[in-house]
Amino acid sequence: MPALIIAGTDEAGRGPLAGPVVAAAAILTAEQRGWLLSAGLRDSKKLTPKRREALFDKICEAGIIWRAQAACARRIDKINILQASLWCMKRSVEQLALSPSLVLVDGNRAIPGLGLPQKPVIKGDDRVPVIAAASIVAKVLRDRVMEVMDRIYPQYSFAKHKGYPSALHKSLIAEYGPSPIHRLSFRGVLDDDDETFS
Repeated sequence: MPALIIAGTDEAGRGPLAGPVVAAAAILTAEQRGWLLSAGLRDSKKLTPKRREALFDKICEAGIIWRAQAACARRIDKINILQASLWCMKRSVEQLALSPSLVLVDGNRAIPGLGLPQKPVIKGDDRVPVIAAASIVAKVLRDRVMEVMDRIYPQYSFAKHKGYPSALHKSLIAEYGPSPIHRLSFRGVLDDDDETFS
């Protein structure tokens, strides 16, 4: 009987006012799972940026199979953040080098149109190592994108807040208006007097 190949998928960046949403999918062997757990693998949101980067390096060094997909702000505005997140998850799973027997999806929704067995797992990024690995890949890649965006649009300080709705970020939007990577459909990006995005 062939071995069961289990993939995990998670996204990063649903809440920000700017930048992409990024999803990743990963497959771990039992040995890789144990090695990462001993190295401190857990939900990316519960790790410092330095620890996430260190674990991402370990994920790459260990030869773990992973793929990632981003959706830009314009796609998010067009199809909404939930659909953009699910689209990214679907694309990341479909691009894996191995076809999984089962996909564990962080959250409470299955991925529409994914022709593979799947199971949503609420708080999966904190309960299931393969989802935690995917969460780290997605978060690190998204943070790196926002650091590049900081160099392109330095007036918004994206490296500091990564596009999330901090007081600093909101004050900079008020001062400069939205950038080309802001999500115009999100509350707080356009002034109340501005035309809403359609």
